[in-house]
Amino acid sequence: MSSEPESASSATAGEPRQAGPQEVTQLLANWSQGDPTALEKLIPLVYKELRHLAHRYMEGQRPNHTLQTTALVNEAYLRLADQSKPNFTNRSHFFAVAAKAMRQ
Repeated sequence: MSSEPESASSATAGEPRQAGPQEVTQLLANWSQGDPTALEKLIPLVYKELRHLAHRYMEGQRPNHTLQTTALVNEAYLRLADQSKPNFTNRSHFFAVAAKAMRQ
């Protein structure tokens, strides 16, 4: 029997931990208020879900499409990070805006 908590032992090595919705919402609020470190802390927590969104979007594209999932996530990140006054009300709002950025 391991002394590690179940969540730590079940996580894949190198994989970011899952953040709770409140933690993501708080980081979004901090980012909106000008905290330069909030975005750096946020991205590793939401990256897996952003990749999932990008993968779902790419499934609907033509088979020979040159854009890959990772590139789509990176493009969306650049659009999101480039906002001078980000204003996300919560986690759901952030992912809706990220999904829209991927479709543009």
